[in-house]
Amino acid sequence: MPFETLDLPDLAQPTIAMLQTSSLTSAVQQALERMITLGELGPGDKLNEAALAERLGVSRGPVREAFRVLEEAGLLTLKKNRGVFVRQIPLHEALEIYELRAMMEAHVGAVLAEAASEEQLASLQAMIASMEEAVQAQDAALYYRLNVEFHETLVSFAGNRKMYLLYRRLTRELGLFRRRNLAAQDLLTGSIQEHREVLAAIRARNAALAADTLRRHVLQSRERTARSQDVADAPVKTSN
Repeated sequence: MPFETLDLPDLAQPTIAMLQTSSLTSAVQQALERMITLGELGPGDKLNEAALAERLGVSRGPVREAFRVLEEAGLLTLKKNRGVFVRQIPLHEALEIYELRAMMEAHVGAVLAEAASEEQLASLQAMIASMEEAVQAQDAALYYRLNVEFHETLVSFAGNRKMYLLYRRLTRELGLFRRRNLAAQDLLTGSIQEHREVLAAIRARNAALAADTLRRHVLQSRERTARSQDVADAPVKTSN
C-alpha cells in the first residue's frame, strides 16, 4: 500500500509531514555542505534556491530550511535584498580558528595517548595508509578529504560530544583555506609525515608528546595559511 494512503489519525499526519520535511532538509544540507567542502561552491558564490531545488529534486522549502541551518553553522550568509551567499571568512578569523583548533587538538592528543583503544589506533593507522595512497597518486582533493576525516576522527575518539560538534563547525569554516594549503605535492608529503608523528606519539602513550605534536601540527597549518595569503596579496610584477 502506498505510504500516502495509510489510514492514520489526523494528529499523526502533521508529525509524518514534519519528519519528511526534516529528512529532506538534512539531505539538502549535507549535499550543499559537500559542495562547499569540495569547492564546487566557493566563497562569495550566490546560491539560487530554485536552481538548487531542481538539481536536487526537491521542493524549495527544504532548500530554504537548509540555507537557514547552514547560515547558523557559519557556512552561508544572508545579505538583505541580495540573497544567500557562501560565506567569506576573513584571514584574521581563520587564524583565530587555528589557534582554537590547536588548543582542542592538544587536549585530544593527551586524552588519546592515555585512553585510545587498540581498535581506535588501528582505525587511525588505516586512515593514514589511505592518505599515503592519496599522496602517491598526487590526489590533493582526496588527501584533503581524508585529512579532515582523520582529524575529526581523532576528536570523536576523545568522547566529548560537545567538543566534537564545535570542532566540526570550526573545520567546516576553515575548509577553503585548508584546501589551498595542501594543494602542492611537497606540502602533502610534509603533512603525511606530521600525521605519522601524531599517531606514533599516541601509540607511545606519551600524553605530553602527543599534545605537543598535535599542537605544532595545527599551528604549522596556521602559518601556511598566513603565508599563502601573503603570496595571494602580493603585487604582481610586470616587466617593462
